[in-house]
Amino acid sequence: MEFIPNRVMIEREALGYPLGRSLYDYFKSQPVELAIIGSHNRVGGIPGKTPQEKYREAKKTLVLGVRKNLTFQTCKPSAHFQLPLTTSCPGKCEYCYLISSLPEKPYIRAYVNIDEILDRAGNYIDQRKPEVTIFEGSATSDPIPVERYTGALARAITFFAGQKYGRFRFVTKFTDVDSLLGISHNDHTVCRFSLNTPAVIKKFEHGTPSLEERLEAAQKMAAANYPLGFMIAPVIVYEGWQDDYIKLLEFVKARCNNIEKLSFEFVTHRFTERARKKIAEIFPATTLPMGNEDRKFKFGQFGYGKYVYTDDLMGKIKSILSAKVMELFPASHIEYIV
Repeated sequence: MEFIPNRVMIEREALGYPLGRSLYDYFKSQPVELAIIGSHNRVGGIPGKTPQEKYREAKKTLVLGVRKNLTFQTCKPSAHFQLPLTTSCPGKCEYCYLISSLPEKPYIRAYVNIDEILDRAGNYIDQRKPEVTIFEGSATSDPIPVERYTGALARAITFFAGQKYGRFRFVTKFTDVDSLLGISHNDHTVCRFSLNTPAVIKKFEHGTPSLEERLEAAQKMAAANYPLGFMIAPVIVYEGWQDDYIKLLEFVKARCNNIEKLSFEFVTHRFTERARKKIAEIFPATTLPMGNEDRKFKFGQFGYGKYVYTDDLMGKIKSILSAKVMELFPASHIEYIV
C-alpha cells in the first residue's frame, strides 16, 4: 500500500538541503499540487470545511520541512528518546492517540535535515555511554508511508548499525518495506509491526493494510534478519475480545512459526477527554467504546489525564495475554503490557 499525496508543500528553507531540493524536483514532475511555504508549522491551503473534511484532506497532504528543535522527547516505555523523523501518517485509525495532539488538520510531515537529527542522536548516545541508548522512530508517526520519498529510515538504520551504544526501533502498520531489506543493520534496529484483531482493523483502522499483508511484510523483514517484534495495540475490550485476541496470537504463530525469537508489546486502549470529543467530531458514527464503565482516570508521563482500564480488568488482560504468549512463543519475550 503506497502513500501518494494529493498535495505537497515544501518549506522554503528545506530547498537548501539536498533532499528538499530533490523532492521538490521530483514532485514538480508528478500530478500533485505543489507549493512552497514559509513554515512547516503554519500550513494553509488544505481544503475542508467540516472536521471530517479537514481530517481527510490533511491525510492526503505531505509537508516537507526542516526540524529546528533538536531536543528529543522521552519515550517510555518503548525507548529512552523519540527520534523525530516524521509526524502523523496517512492511516485513519479512529482510536489514534495523536488525534488530540496534532493540529486540526493532521497533515503528514517529514524532515529533510536527517543528518542533523542523526548527529543530535549521536550526542545523546555520547552523553549516556557506556549505557546503551534506545531511540523510537514511531512515537508521533508511522514512518513507512513516506520512506519511499525521504529514505529517512534507511539512513537511520545505517547510522545505528555503526553505533556501539545506540539502538533504534520503529513500528508500522504499513507494508512498503522492500527498500529496507538490503541494508546492513548489524542487529541494531528492531522492526515491529502493529497488529490487531480483524474486527478492530475492519471497524477502526481505516486506510491500513490487512492483518495478512502486515504479516507478509513481517516475514520479509525477518528474512532480512532484522530483530522482529509485534505491537498489539490498542487492546480493546469488546464482546468476545478474549477469544479474538487469543485467535490473533494463534494466527501470528501459524504465519510466523519459522521465526524463533520475537518481542511483544501490548498497549491497552486509553483516551483523554479531549480525544473523546475530537474522535466524535471526526468520526460521528464511531462505535469505539469510550464510556467510563470499566475505566479509571490517571495521569500520564506528560502530565495530562486519561481514561484507562480498571486495575481488575488490566489484571485480567495481562493474565490472558501473557499466558498465551508464553504458551505459543516460549523463546520470545513480552517487553510490557500497559
